[in-house]
Amino acid sequence: MTLSIVIPAYNEERRLPATLDVIFQWLDGSPYADAEVLVVDDGSTDATAAVVESRAAREPRLLLMQNPGNRGKGFAIRHGMLQAKGDWILFSDADLSAPIDELPKLLVAAQEKNAAIAIGSRALDRSLIGVHQSQWREMSGIVFNRIMRLITGLPFSDTQCGFKLFRRDAARRVFPLQRLDGFSFDVEDLFVAHTLGIPTVEVPVRWNNVEGTKVGLMQGVASFLDLLRIRWNWLQGHYTD
Repeated sequence: MTLSIVIPAYNEERRLPATLDVIFQWLDGSPYADAEVLVVDDGSTDATAAVVESRAAREPRLLLMQNPGNRGKGFAIRHGMLQAKGDWILFSDADLSAPIDELPKLLVAAQEKNAAIAIGSRALDRSLIGVHQSQWREMSGIVFNRIMRLITGLPFSDTQCGFKLFRRDAARRVFPLQRLDGFSFDVEDLFVAHTLGIPTVEVPVRWNNVEGTKVGLMQGVASFLDLLRIRWNWLQGHYTD
């Protein structure tokens, strides 16, 4: 079994060096030492690309991918997931708010449940949250999840945790059908998988809030509107392969 890790990055020159150190150190002590790590630069205006290129010059497992400008986290994830070569492909936020050593939990759950997708969840066991978001952000997430369930019919308690694992064949079916480039892409991808009948399991993971979120108020409002767009796209027949 081979593994790929996809990391979307926008202006992450400060966090990426430490993140890559942690990931490669963990990989070296795991059964997945040969895993590829793809950093997808989403049109950063800082030295994100240069940081990755410098590291890649001495680390053959690391690959820099670049979007054509700032296209959004959803675009970056789709770009990386469709290029990744591993049998299983994890996408993880650059801040590692869900630690990379939680990955085996997703793999085990997927294999035990015969699922092609395993998603990390903060909501299934909140005792695993070490550092919480602000009360306002946590409440917004709860409200979003309830509305998401109502509109999409998805059963998941947390669709927004940036720690999701796809079997490659599932990724090749789901991501070409993704139409949203913003922060609601998670819901859309899970909705597409549900529509296609791809089995998905939700797994509680450790998680620690890291300051520096790029999700502003307007993006939050847009995420609620995107739920309606997902439903409309489904009615238009856009989620069939």
